[in-house]
Amino acid sequence: MAARLAQAKAQLIADQNPDSFIVGADTVVACGRRILGKAETLDEARAFLKLLSGRRHTVIGGVCVCTPDGRSGTRVVETTVTFKRLTSSEIDAYLATDEWQGKAGAYAIQGRAALFVKFLRGSYSNVVGLPLFETAALLRGYGFQWDQSDDASRD
Repeated sequence: MAARLAQAKAQLIADQNPDSFIVGADTVVACGRRILGKAETLDEARAFLKLLSGRRHTVIGGVCVCTPDGRSGTRVVETTVTFKRLTSSEIDAYLATDEWQGKAGAYAIQGRAALFVKFLRGSYSNVVGLPLFETAALLRGYGFQWDQSDDASRD
């Protein structure tokens, strides 16, 4: 599902910008046999967090690169995350921040939800929303080059 959504996003933009490298990405959270998308309501976000409380789940990121010459490639990245057992007051306090809005699984690991993470195996950037290592590898593999001279000055 994450790969299919990433491909659809990338292809839509690539069709409008045929001379460009385009990156599309999407993220889904799977807990057991359930797929958790972006919570639509506060009650749904609360239900997602209760489900994730004290449990392991998988964050599946899909990334697709479309090239100016019409080629494309897709990668799927899986990261395992385990949340600590959450109290009702922790869930309520997190929901009050509104960080859950627009986030798969109703949480943003780069925000206050980082306090919930007991264990993580795999790509942290995948959980944030874009698997950086895999995205850079796809772009390099298709010949995309960026000027990294500026990057050295930030060290």
